[in-house]
Amino acid sequence: MMLVRLNMRVALAALCAAVMLLMLYWSRCGDLAKRPGSALSNAISERAPSEDIECSINGEYSVACRRDAAEVYVPFSFIRKYFEIYGKITSTDGVEKFEWSHSYSKVYHPKKKYDPRGTFTTFENYNVEVRDRVKCISGIEGVPVSTQWEPRGFFYPTQIAQFGLAHYSKNITEPEPRVRILDDGQKYMGNWTVSKDATMTREYDAEMKANVIRFSTSDQASSQVALKVNISQDFVLSLDVLFKPNSSLTVVLQHKDKKETVYLHYVTSTQLIYAQDDHIYYGIGVEQKWRRLTRDLIIDMQKGWALLDQPKRKSPRNKFRISSLSLSGAGAACGVRVSSSEHMAHFFAAARWLVRRQRARGGWPVPARRRVAPQVPDLAPGWHSAMSQGHGVSLLARAYQRSGDAAYLRAARRALALLAVPPAQGGVRATWMDRYVWYEEYPTKPPLFVLNGFIYALLGLYDLHVIEGENASSPAKKMFDDGMTSLKTLLPLFDTGSGSFYDLRHFTLGVSPNIARWDYHATHVNQLYLLAGLDPDPVLINTAKRWEGYMQGKRAAHN
Repeated sequence: MMLVRLNMRVALAALCAAVMLLMLYWSRCGDLAKRPGSALSNAISERAPSEDIECSINGEYSVACRRDAAEVYVPFSFIRKYFEIYGKITSTDGVEKFEWSHSYSKVYHPKKKYDPRGTFTTFENYNVEVRDRVKCISGIEGVPVSTQWEPRGFFYPTQIAQFGLAHYSKNITEPEPRVRILDDGQKYMGNWTVSKDATMTREYDAEMKANVIRFSTSDQASSQVALKVNISQDFVLSLDVLFKPNSSLTVVLQHKDKKETVYLHYVTSTQLIYAQDDHIYYGIGVEQKWRRLTRDLIIDMQKGWALLDQPKRKSPRNKFRISSLSLSGAGAACGVRVSSSEHMAHFFAAARWLVRRQRARGGWPVPARRRVAPQVPDLAPGWHSAMSQGHGVSLLARAYQRSGDAAYLRAARRALALLAVPPAQGGVRATWMDRYVWYEEYPTKPPLFVLNGFIYALLGLYDLHVIEGENASSPAKKMFDDGMTSLKTLLPLFDTGSGSFYDLRHFTLGVSPNIARWDYHATHVNQLYLLAGLDPDPVLINTAKRWEGYMQGKRAAHN
């Protein structure tokens, strides 16, 4: 027992000694921390609480900042606007970091030489129909209607050509679409439900060379010929229709998770688009003839919501399903199918529009007033654009190459005429110092020399020349060569030292320069990389590389 007591006393004494030594050690560390210049002192000072501090910006205004020892931290919200840079917080495997970039746009380096039979530049990445400035896709023409400068909507040739070229390019780069045939009158025949006061028959149609559905319903809303489906992955509907007056096709979309139903009505009317509550109406014309309807149902729903001032209403494709199709009125239909895409149908809709709407002089006039810059008169409705002409030629050359239809080639050749006519005579050809030709996107007086639209015109000329081949009868090759000489001569004038100019108004108007925002600057870079693959002149590739560097924060050297 005494031995145990002795051991406990020894242990208690040892514990007291250890505590005293530990206290002495920490007091020693505290003294060290107070010594100036010690590592521990520096570490503690670096962990000192930060404090607010006022940042005076060029003596003009102030911004609330934070001070931490010798560092001052400026809010990124201020830096973003002041220096026009971009940043966001990202997370990878649960680890967050802040990504900083000088440009929000992307440069695409060509993997091979540009070929007019292939994709058009980087347009496989374009989705024209989803743009806010596209009011809808016309039910009659099958092409976009623009609100860019006119809220009521108009057919903008540049936008229509871009729509077609984007779908042409996607058709090359994307895998084969998924296709589900609902009714072809032969192998696949849908189980249509016919109301008591309606009729439906299947007959052979000599014009369509196929068995078609002929239908007739009464004036009652419940009278219809309907097909129930359950399709939830693909939303591009295609079918041939021949409708008599007061007839329609209705497609019902249902949200999978919410009690939300949308009714898309395609009616015999010339009205562009109309929406009320959950009902959206598209006019498909009143002509009693066979025509092919190709509609992206999700896009049609989104544009209807935008018309109802509900543009942010969510419509993810994986949340909706097609539940039914119904025919009302009287007429015929055949070739009903749903697919993941119908790119070539959209492409040829644009090509046919360009052929139908081309004027005698070869142009596609823009039916909207355009205010381009101060100190120059507005472009009155009916003006032409070299960018529209160039895009149109690029699309028509591809349509001819794909179809062999000479009407597309003739239209492409006619489109060159206005590129040789000055703006005073309704054309788009300007000259720099009375020597270098320039195809003007906006044919103002004096000219502005817009860069990206000019290059797109050059690509149209190149496309036509290549598609025509050695037996070319148009002046496309010479016009392209003349334009390339101008581009390589004037290109240094567009260099800001940290970006590029959108145009040369600071020369021609004597006003402040119009600096290209980053998406246009990226377009310039992509265009130059493409042209550098066609022309070995080092000015093209060197400028493209330097301008790409500007997007990464590089700047021209100071003196």
